[in-house]
Amino acid sequence: MQWISAPFKLLWRIWFYLLVALPIVLLFPVLLVLISRDSWYPLYFKIARGWGRFVLWGMGFVPTVKRLEKYDPKQSYMFVANHQSMTDIMLMLHAVQRPFVFVGKKELASIPVFGFFYKRTCILVDRNNAQSRKAVFQQAQERLKNGLSVCIFPEGGVPDDESILLDSFKDGAFRLAIEHQIPIAPLVFYDNKKRFPFRFFGGNPGQMRALVLPSIPTTNMELRDKQALRNKTREIILSELESKELLKKKPLS
Repeated sequence: MQWISAPFKLLWRIWFYLLVALPIVLLFPVLLVLISRDSWYPLYFKIARGWGRFVLWGMGFVPTVKRLEKYDPKQSYMFVANHQSMTDIMLMLHAVQRPFVFVGKKELASIPVFGFFYKRTCILVDRNNAQSRKAVFQQAQERLKNGLSVCIFPEGGVPDDESILLDSFKDGAFRLAIEHQIPIAPLVFYDNKKRFPFRFFGGNPGQMRALVLPSIPTTNMELRDKQALRNKTREIILSELESKELLKKKPLS
């Protein structure tokens, strides 16, 4: 039966890329002006949030966010979440109102239209290049000094094996958080892998749930504490994912 649905899945995937590109093309002059000054970034971010929601709703996804903490508008945060799909970017923009910048892989900068603004507003990293990883810290420090927050997916990428619930975490987000004494703000994305996996003919419309967990303070932490902070954050996210997996597998009584 898969061959019957394949043409519809193909059109649906093409539709995704059209939704991503269309607002950027239409708003290109406005966006170009807004990225010309750092002080205008918060307004650019508001438009980016609208773009993220436009893509999610246009694909038939219904984003819902449960919040266990309300973020302080005067506080910078290090936002982290499990990485499952290209739609993680859109759901993060939907879930977080506080202006932040993404730290992401440089390969996304090659995507037509989207990549133009991605490489001018995000912090790009080549994970195979030590010099690039060092530059990430320098750029992130500048953004944090300007009062922005930072978002990093600490797995460093989406695991090829879809059975992996949560991959191991890299240290970068936790080192930056400790160095700048800003809280770790963990989020959990439950459905993105199911809704829009990297498998070309996978996925379907439906609910996309996000959970905003209580932030983890880094006050008085030192760099030697980064591994413990990393492990604590991963365990919190993993426990939440595992609890939902158990609920799905639990037989109806």
